This record gives sequence, structure tokens and C-alpha cells, in this order.
Amino acid sequence: MVRRMNVLLWVVAGFLAFCFLLTGLLKLTRTREQLVEVGLGWAQDFSARTVKLIGALEVLAAVGLILPAVTGIAEVLVPVAAIGLVLVMIGAISTHVRRREPTLVVVNAVLLFLAAFLAWGRLGPYPFS
Repeated sequence: MVRRMNVLLWVVAGFLAFCFLLTGLLKLTRTREQLVEVGLGWAQDFSARTVKLIGALEVLAAVGLILPAVTGIAEVLVPVAAIGLVLVMIGAISTHVRRREPTLVVVNAVLLFLAAFLAWGRLGPYPFS
């Protein structure tokens, strides 16, 4: 059971890292106007600097979900990164609720749940050591 849960937590961490690395890099490499053109309408509600900050936080979280566990150095950063993503998703959900974008609320809620599950697992019954 412990081995299966460990595998599941790795899969969740990998999935979240992949998603947030891609979306974070997108926010860092595109202008706010380009993001709006590709369907990220929420970007028009924020300054370019804020959009870049969100992208940087997502990239850092993606790295924090994987790198500490792979290297065995400061593994506590994995659940810390997951908690950071929970906070980012709370902000995303509130933005999409305000903009009346229910589909994006659901997507962000799923990502929030996965990040919270990962934080719970690694802080609680299934730590790395």
C-alpha cells in the first residue's frame, strides 16, 4: 500500500510539474496581449508584471515539486511547493469566478485538489524518508 501511494504521489507531482512548467513558461515568454489572443482572457485584468510574476511562481513550483525529491536535498520543499500551488489556484479560482468562467474554475479546482493531495501525502503519512 505504501509503495502504491508513493507511486501515485510521484505521478501527481510529475503531472502538476508538467502542467505548471508549461503554463508558467508560456506566461514568462509571451506578452500579455499574446496570452489574451490565445484564450487567456484573464491576463487583461492584470498588469504585465503580475502575469510574469504568476508565471515565475508556477515555474518555481514545478521545479520545487520534482528537484528536491530527485536530489534528496531539502525534500520538505516538495509539499511546500504544493502548498504554494494551492494558494495560486485559490487566486485563479477567484479570478475565474469573478469573470464567470465556470470551466476554468473546474480545471483550477482539480489542480488545487491534486496539489493539496500531494502536500497532504508528503507532509503526512507518505514522506520521502
